[in-house]
Amino acid sequence: MHSEPVASRSADPRDSRDAREPRNGTSRNGTQHLDAVSLAIIEQLQEDGRRPYAAIGKAVGLSEAAVRQRVQKLLDQGVMQIVAVTDPLTVGFRRQAMVGVNVEGDVESVADALSDMGECEYVVMTAGSFDLMVEIVCEDDDHLLEVINKRIRAVPGVRSTESFVYLKLKKQTYMWGTR
Repeated sequence: MHSEPVASRSADPRDSRDAREPRNGTSRNGTQHLDAVSLAIIEQLQEDGRRPYAAIGKAVGLSEAAVRQRVQKLLDQGVMQIVAVTDPLTVGFRRQAMVGVNVEGDVESVADALSDMGECEYVVMTAGSFDLMVEIVCEDDDHLLEVINKRIRAVPGVRSTESFVYLKLKKQTYMWGTR
């Protein structure tokens, strides 16, 4: 006979929350565990980063002051940032590309060098066909060529690159982590 495991309860009788529900705090592996209210606050800010704390409070069932405190804690913990996101096309950057980079030697030193380049918006170490994937935002094709040919390929340890030029961006979202 197969039975479902029984969820354990907190030893504190004042805490009636199911033990499987995440708590705010840091786990042993460094990830943040957020409760449903913190996730709801993040989701509200992902929809509109300028949404007033009073409106967020009304949506999540907290006071404006409690929302302000939670947001500050999330910012201080590095769980989130509140930033203005621009559309590169509307501010004069007409060429974007993802560049796969193969490295000889220390991948981290190459990643650090690429991270220092202003045009490299996203640098990630990967497993698979490439050691690094780098998103580049440039003014035009000449600028892209200069960044790839003269700068990225000149970094010590870069063995080869493969470029994937964006023709049209169909979807870009910042809503991960709450749905």
